[in-house]
Amino acid sequence: MRRIIGIDPGSRYTGYGIIDSDGRNSQHVVSGRIRTGKEEFCQRLGIIYQGIEEIIAEYHPLEAAVEQVFMARNPNSALKLGQARGAAISALVVAKLSVAEYTPRLVKQAVVGTGTAEKGQVGHMVRVMLSINQPLTEDQGDALAVALCHAHMAETTERLKRGVGW
Repeated sequence: MRRIIGIDPGSRYTGYGIIDSDGRNSQHVVSGRIRTGKEEFCQRLGIIYQGIEEIIAEYHPLEAAVEQVFMARNPNSALKLGQARGAAISALVVAKLSVAEYTPRLVKQAVVGTGTAEKGQVGHMVRVMLSINQPLTEDQGDALAVALCHAHMAETTERLKRGVGW
């Protein structure tokens, strides 16, 4: 089993989810959100970095997956999201984790079966796939979906490299 951390970056809330997976079977380890509050923007980036650093120290993931930035209507929002993503990725890289990046469409396709799925559908499928009985915030659901996407993609890539059939 590989321990994977998935990250759904945001400047106010950054979701994280950790799973143990062999590529076919996955188990929920922990998930939550890093709240940055109403601090100055630069301070929020530091909070994201430190939050990811603490989660890594406690749960020791071996691999990381981060959702790529979607093109927002507001360029300022897209820039802030990109910077929050950079803070999270920096913490992952400093911890020497391999980092994979996935588009929101690919994540939805891997978890729900369609790249146009709604947030509610993603959250529902994540809870079903990981046997989670409590509600998840959107950030948690998205972060766990990114981790599941990575688990499935990594297993497929590994099988292709080995030339193993299904």
